[in-house]
Amino acid sequence: MILGMSVTTFTLFHVVLSLVGIAAGIVVMIGMLYAKKLETWTAVFLATTVLTSVTGYFFPRDHILPSHVFGVISLIVLAVCLYALYVRHLTGRWRWIYVVTAIVALYLNVFVLVVQAFLKVEPLKALAPTQAEPPFAIAQGVVLLSYIALGYLAVKKFHPRAGA
Repeated sequence: MILGMSVTTFTLFHVVLSLVGIAAGIVVMIGMLYAKKLETWTAVFLATTVLTSVTGYFFPRDHILPSHVFGVISLIVLAVCLYALYVRHLTGRWRWIYVVTAIVALYLNVFVLVVQAFLKVEPLKALAPTQAEPPFAIAQGVVLLSYIALGYLAVKKFHPRAGA
């Protein structure tokens, strides 16, 4: 039992949080490309992404895994993102710092989604059973390059007007 839930139920809760965070993050990223702040979507993205990282630590493990390291990195990135948005209110350099950290947080979740897809989806697992094969590297490379390009564009375009 984890937080009063079976491991299966808790896993489903964790996965749903992650998927909601990714979906909301994509909406937020698109908003950035159109100079829209999208406050409700942003709050959902940040809350579910923080919860995804935090809940990852509740799974029973006897040693530190790469997912734990990713969780720490994600939480540090999210702390800076939250500070830039809610404390510094995107003033000055905090605007681009917010954009970069939000995009990095979303990228980290999508990176994990790709890892999980190659672990759990049989056709993908067959292409890269150890995740050391070219199809896995290509998929992760495409994701990384896409987020670098979208992040660059978001930094250039995200200048929300007051109330936008």
